[in-house]
Amino acid sequence: MSTNTITAVEVVLPGLVEPDGLQIVQRDLAAPGPGQALVRVEASGVSFAEQQMRRGKYFDQPPFPFVPGYDLIGIIEAVGPQVDSRLIGRRVAALTKIGGWSSRILLEAADLVPVPDGLDPAEAETFVVSGITAWQMLHRVAGVGSGGTILVHGANGSVGTTLVQLARLANIRVIGTASARNAEAVRALGATPVDYRGDITAQVRALAPEGVDAVFDHVGGPGIVDSFRLLARGGILVAYGTAATKDDEGDSRLPIFLLLARMMWWKILPNRRRTHFYNIWAGQRRTDRFRTQLATDLRAVLELAARGDLTAQIAARFPLREAARALTVAESRTVTGKVVLVGEE
Repeated sequence: MSTNTITAVEVVLPGLVEPDGLQIVQRDLAAPGPGQALVRVEASGVSFAEQQMRRGKYFDQPPFPFVPGYDLIGIIEAVGPQVDSRLIGRRVAALTKIGGWSSRILLEAADLVPVPDGLDPAEAETFVVSGITAWQMLHRVAGVGSGGTILVHGANGSVGTTLVQLARLANIRVIGTASARNAEAVRALGATPVDYRGDITAQVRALAPEGVDAVFDHVGGPGIVDSFRLLARGGILVAYGTAATKDDEGDSRLPIFLLLARMMWWKILPNRRRTHFYNIWAGQRRTDRFRTQLATDLRAVLELAARGDLTAQIAARFPLREAARALTVAESRTVTGKVVLVGEE
C-alpha cells in the first residue's frame, strides 16, 4: 500500500440520532507523522460508552460530529519518523476513546500494545477496554483476596463477563446480576446468577448473609444505595457508571456529580466500608505512568486469553459498514458479551 494516498472508511456520529442515523464516509488520511503509526483496524468494540455518546450522555465526549470507537485491534501498516520500522505488520491493541470505528487510523505508537500471537482479532478486542477495566477494578482497586465474595452487576455484559472470569481465576466467589434469559450464560462463567428484575438485595442476602467483599456497579441511580448496603464490614463499592440514567433528560454530568457526592458522604461516615469511583483515564491520560500501567494490565489480560484461561464472550460480529445494526443489537440488552465491528481491507 502506498502511503501517498491513504483512504479510510469511517462511521460518523453526526449528532443526537438513532442508530440508523450513523453515517458511512470515506476520507483521505495523511502519512504517519513523527511518533505515529498507521493501523489497519481489524476489530473495534461497541461498548456502553458509544450508547451514551449517541445520546450525548457520555461525561466528556467531544462535540458532534465525530467517529466513535473506544478501542480496537489492528495491524500496523506504516510508521512515521522516530518509530521502529520493524513494528510494521505487528498486531496491536489500542485504547482510543473515539475513532476506532474506522478501517484505518493514525495513532501514537507509544499508545499501542502488542497482541500475543494466535489470538483472533475480534476475540482479542473483547479484552481491551473491558479487560483493562475489569483487571484494574478487581486487582488495583478492590483487592479482594482468595476466598472472598463479590457482586457483579451486569455479569452478562462485556465488562461483567471478563470480571467474572478474572475473579474466578483468583478463587473469588461471584454473584452476578443478569436477566433470567442470560442466567445460564452467567452460570457457565462460574458465577451464581440473580435476576436483576427481582429483589436483588433479598437474593444476594440469601447467598451472602454477612454481605459481600466488593460490589462492582455500573448502574448507578437509586440502586447504588442497595449496592452499598450489601457490603460486609471492610467491603468496597466500586462504581464505574450511571447506566440507570442514560435516558434521563438534562445535564449528562449531573448523575455523575450526584453519585460522587453520595460516595464522598459514605466515605466520611464511620461505617467501615469503602467506596471508589473508577475511571479508566483517572487524571493521567497519556502520561508515561498511564501508558505503562495500561500496557502492563492489558498484557496480563491478553496473555491469560492467549493461554485459554479467559474465554472471549462475543455477542455478535458485524462488518464496519453495518455499525447501525451493531449498535441496535448492543442496546437491546438481550446479549451476553460484546458486540464487535469487524474491519475491512
